[in-house]
Order: sequence, then C-alpha cells, then structure tokens
Amino acid sequence: MKASTVICIATLLLWQSVLPFAQDDGSTENAEPVKPSKEEEECNGVFASYTLEQRERELPFVKNVSAQGWAFKSSAVVMNAGATELKAWQLFIGFQNDELLVSVDGAVVVDGDSFPIRVGKNGTHLAGFPQADLKTAIDTANDMSQMAAKISIKGTQFGGQKNAKPMPKTLKIVNDGFKCPAPKMTKGGSTMAVCCVKDPKFKTKDLKTKFFPRQKGDLTFTYDVLQAYKGSYLAQVTIKNHHPLGRLDRWNLTWEWMRNEFIYNMRGAFTHQKDPSECLYGPQGRYYQDLDFSQVLNCQKKPVISDMPPTLKDDEKLGKLPYCCRNGSILPAIMNVTESQSIFQLNVYKLPPDMNRTAINPPQNWQISGLVNPTYKCGQPIRVDPSEFPDPSGIDSVSTSVATWQVTCNITRPKPKQAKCCVSFSAYYARSVIPCNTCACGCEDTDKCNPNAKAMLLPPEALLVPFVNRTAKALAWAKLRKLPIPHPRPCGDNCGVSVNWHITGNTKTGWSARITLFNWGSLPYQDWFAAVQLKKASVGYQNVYSFNGTRLPNLNNTIFMKGFKGLNYLIAEVDGARPGAPRVPGKQQSVISFSKAHTPKIDIEAGDGFPSKFIFNGEECALPTRFPGNGAHRARAADFLPVLLITLLTTLLITDRWFH
Repeated sequence: MKASTVICIATLLLWQSVLPFAQDDGSTENAEPVKPSKEEEECNGVFASYTLEQRERELPFVKNVSAQGWAFKSSAVVMNAGATELKAWQLFIGFQNDELLVSVDGAVVVDGDSFPIRVGKNGTHLAGFPQADLKTAIDTANDMSQMAAKISIKGTQFGGQKNAKPMPKTLKIVNDGFKCPAPKMTKGGSTMAVCCVKDPKFKTKDLKTKFFPRQKGDLTFTYDVLQAYKGSYLAQVTIKNHHPLGRLDRWNLTWEWMRNEFIYNMRGAFTHQKDPSECLYGPQGRYYQDLDFSQVLNCQKKPVISDMPPTLKDDEKLGKLPYCCRNGSILPAIMNVTESQSIFQLNVYKLPPDMNRTAINPPQNWQISGLVNPTYKCGQPIRVDPSEFPDPSGIDSVSTSVATWQVTCNITRPKPKQAKCCVSFSAYYARSVIPCNTCACGCEDTDKCNPNAKAMLLPPEALLVPFVNRTAKALAWAKLRKLPIPHPRPCGDNCGVSVNWHITGNTKTGWSARITLFNWGSLPYQDWFAAVQLKKASVGYQNVYSFNGTRLPNLNNTIFMKGFKGLNYLIAEVDGARPGAPRVPGKQQSVISFSKAHTPKIDIEAGDGFPSKFIFNGEECALPTRFPGNGAHRARAADFLPVLLITLLTTLLITDRWFH
C-alpha cells in the first residue's frame, strides 16, 4: 500500500457525518470532491481502514513495561465503494494489546457497556451511528458524506515500548454476504486497510423492502414512532420472546440516548428514577426554558425501565395498553402466547439540531435482564419497514408507524461463575452429594474462602440448609468419611435457585430420578418452568408425576416441565421453625421415570442418567463436573438398602393407583 493511501484516509477523516434520517437539515451541494486513492478506486466493495494517530505514556508511570498505560488516539473509515447500499454496517477491529476504549465518536460499540470498555482480548464490533447506512456513489453523485463514515477512537493500551506502534491484528466488515482478505499495512506501520467484497456463494433473499429486512432472534424489540412533531415524538416499544425456553421476570431495560433526548411521560412501564436535575442544569434546561421539568419523568442518559404491576393495568394514565402490566413477566409461547410479549409507550422530547418531524434517532446500546433469566446479548437498532397496525375502529384498514427500528437479542451461555442457578448431583448408590460448584453464581468476599477450590462433598440433609450454614455439616461429613479438607475451605455457590438431581432407581427395563427445586431468594417464582437435556436418555422419557411435563424432540430432546395449575408457585425462603434456626427454602419436587426400551446400553452411573444441561426459567444452570460414585465416595449395598425398599414401595403404590 502506498503513502497516498494514508493521505487519502486522513482526508476522509475530515468529513462530517450527517444524520441518516434528517437529510433535509443540510445540503452537500457545495461539498468539495475528494479524490479517492488508487486502492480505494480498485475496491469494488467496502473499503475500511484503521489509523493509529497518536500514542503517549500516561500516568501513573511505572517501571514494569507490561503494566504501563499508553493513551492513544486512532481513527477508522468505512466507505461504500460498491454498487449497492450498505445497510447497518458493522466493523470489527481485532484489538490485541489489552486496550480499553474510553470514547468512540461516529459509531457505537456493539454489546458495549459504559465506558471504559475492555476490548484487548476479543476485539470489538462497531456499528454505525448516526450514519448507519452507506449509500453508493451512483445514488449520491459521489457524495462522500453519504458514502463513508468516519470514527474517532480514544483509549488506553498497556505494555509496549516507547516508540512502538501497536496495531490491531485484523480489520474486517462483518455484514452478511461479505468476505474480507487479510488487511494490508503501510510501510510506516500506522495504518491498515482492507477491501471487503461480496461473497458470490452467499445467497440473498429477494425481499422487496425499502429498509433492512427484519431479523430473527431469541428476543426482539420494536421501536415504533407512532406520532412525530417538531420537537417531540410518541414511541411504542414492543418486546417479543421467540425462544421456546427464553423468559424474563421483573425485567429491567436500559438504553442510551445519544442526542440529549429525555422522556417526558410513559405508560405501560416506569423508570426507576425521576430526577429533573440532569435536565435543569443541562442543555435541555437551556433550550426548554419555559418547560415545567417537575412533570418530566426521566432525564437520565441511561434510564432503567421496568414493567408496571398488574394493579395499574386499567389505570387511565399509566395503563390501558395490551400486553402491559405483568410485573415484568414475559413467558415462552409454549406456556402462554398472550404473555410472550410486552408493550409500553413513551413521549420523547428532542433538542437541536433535530428539531423537525423526520429527525429521529432511536436510543442505542439496549440491554435487558431479569431475576433468574437468560443473559441476552443485543445488537444495535436497525431501520426496518414501518410496522402495520389494525385500524382501532374495526374497519378493514391498517395504519403504519412513522418510522420503525428493530433490536435483536440472542441468549448467551453464562460464563463460568456467572450463572444464576446451579445443580447438585446425588444417587442411591453413593453416600455423598456432589454440591453446586464453588462460586457457581459468583463470589464477592473471598478473604476467608477459596473461590478456586473444589466444592466439598455433603451429606444429603445438608441440601436443606443454606450454603452459608453448611460448614459444620461439611466438616463433620469429611471427618466421618475421611475426606480431604482444603485450607482455606471452598466458598459457597451463592445461587438464589438450586436444583438437586437424584437417581432413585435403576433396573434392566428402566430407571428414575427425583428433581427438587430450591428457592433461596426473597422473591417467589410464579409460573416457573424447568427444562432438562439428557444426551442419551431423553428418548426414554415416560412421565414426570408431580409436574406437568412433555418431551420436545425438536429442541435437542429437551424435557419441559412446569407446575400444575395451583401448584406453579415456588415460594421464597422463610425463617426457620425456631429463633436462630437456618432459613428454609421454598421447595418443590417430583419423580421422573424413563424406559430403557430405546436405550438398552445406557450407563446411568457413568453419567448418562444426569443432565447435560438444566434450565430454570430460561437460565442455564451450572452443572457439577463429576458424577456420584465417580470420586464421590460410593456407598455399600447396606447403605442404600433402605432407599431401595422405599423406592420399591413407592413403585408398588403408583402401580396400584393406576390399576385400581
């Protein structure tokens, strides 16, 4: 790559981005044309570049080179050099030098939280904002302000020598249908560039849509602008659950306003904070000098929004919306189609220069979380065709929204020690219970315990005691069974919900297990559900007796369970029977039976009888890394003879019940 590339890229960085939905605010007729470089002229696709502009040592100064921080400034350019419009562009920068991003201008960090954002290990994806779509030279008469977007980046790098130029390891466009070669470096080593072209093998659907086609995901948000005025607009947010095992309880939604917008009022949901001071002393107060900000609902840049309680469902000002006001419960459609979505509306005020009807920018960086629910990873809003709504009068007519954006979220598997529920294993042939993993749901205070030690085996009765009160039982059990006692002892699991999977019987024709759900939290779980995956045994599922269960063969042979009507309430933890006694968890249990007709070679003790995945209310629970009898102190026949007798009697009672 020649030095002319660097000069051209530097020129590109001077371009001013324009709002994608407010083109009537300015004019580009007098813009000076910029001559592309040879590499850009030869690119028949999307041209992207990254330039390290400045790097200097920052405080504190340390002698350890690897611990020394360096402030850096860089820039990136994404230019559409192809023949078709690039919608909702995304750029991946493969940072590798332990970078922290402090600010990004001209784009937003996909799945990013509040700055600073650590990106040095896995790189980061940037999405266009406010210029999300890049038009072609054909459609704009070579107007670079509409064809290209510039991004300014500030951050911190760690390590490296004084005169080093640490660069990302890769750079590429990640939109569907594009393939990118390895980026090329300039001789000076401060700029890398790549030309990404369309993949001829990628099959595109012939969708006749003006904007980006709607995406599929586990959870989607639709941001519909229903009414637009000069300085404000009315928006409706629709949350839809599309995953058969996805769920939200007491959901909290956050997003980030990028143009100093604020929420004047809302119905169907509420914000956790009502404080007008951020508006009064900010640009909002300077512009709206006659507005009574005591009536404004929220002025936060990142508001926290939650669903209304059912008591306000019919309130004329706060409710009266379909699918609202259920305390933040969004169920999977297989449980209840009506309750698989939620809706709320908000009145948004804008600030200059966006003071016209069409200058609308949706909030960015959407994130949603629940009580014990899946972790959702959300993308940025993309402009889609306006939503259609049936006419409220009932006539055969539809109305459309002024503008619509969609946010797509997908469930991510919890990282180690970041789950919200856990599973313990036990069996009739083993004396000890394998408890939940150490710090399965995280550990904050590790001064007196070891977060990396293997969890100590427990006697069965210890499962009824909170993990903070199990120390004495674990030590006594270890001394009785001559088991090792680590020093310091392992930390607890810290999980609000735990599950015990206990093998109760195993014969030539079938086997059975007992599932026990424990709620150690302060809030109950209404309409709970659980799902279990067994790699080899699920095809033999027969029945679950105290729950309502069914096998879902199209979903990795998952067995779906929920409480019967009237028994679907997992109560919260309560005080013990006497003062000073350990608290007692909410508990529900059932026996589940399996046949070996289709799995004659199944090996229960080797692990085939234990879940490969267990899900409670959509959250994947942490599983033990070993099985009973395999490093869990096997029992002798005399130890589990009483259990066998109880199991036999239970089987006889069930059989007698069905035949009489």
